[in-house]
Amino acid sequence: QVQLAESGGGLVQTGGSLRLSCAASGRTFSIWAMGWFRQAPGKEREFVAGIFRSTGSTYYADSLKGRFTISRDNAKNMVYLQMNSLQSEDTAVYYCAAAFRSDPRVKTETPYDCWGQGTQVTVSS
Repeated sequence: QVQLAESGGGLVQTGGSLRLSCAASGRTFSIWAMGWFRQAPGKEREFVAGIFRSTGSTYYADSLKGRFTISRDNAKNMVYLQMNSLQSEDTAVYYCAAAFRSDPRVKTETPYDCWGQGTQVTVSS
């Protein structure tokens, strides 16, 4: 009953920036937290960043904290991921996801029941 749609991916040079957007529709009032994940070729999907819908508190993968910033606009039902100082290893398909129930495992896929289709980010030198 919630649909997610990512946008903003593309090709960027090493050291550049991109901002990804995730538009949520449907029963958005039921969302507890939103997360960004990514999957590089040949690798498992990994957690990037998350944000609690009501408080706006954020949480990040330790390796990405400082370069990536997640934010939300509840009035527009949007979540954003600002990515700076991009490196080749950031090349991946980026997914947004929604969780509907409180769960301490917010840095894993477990609580997230709804996923977008993903948007490709390619960092090239």
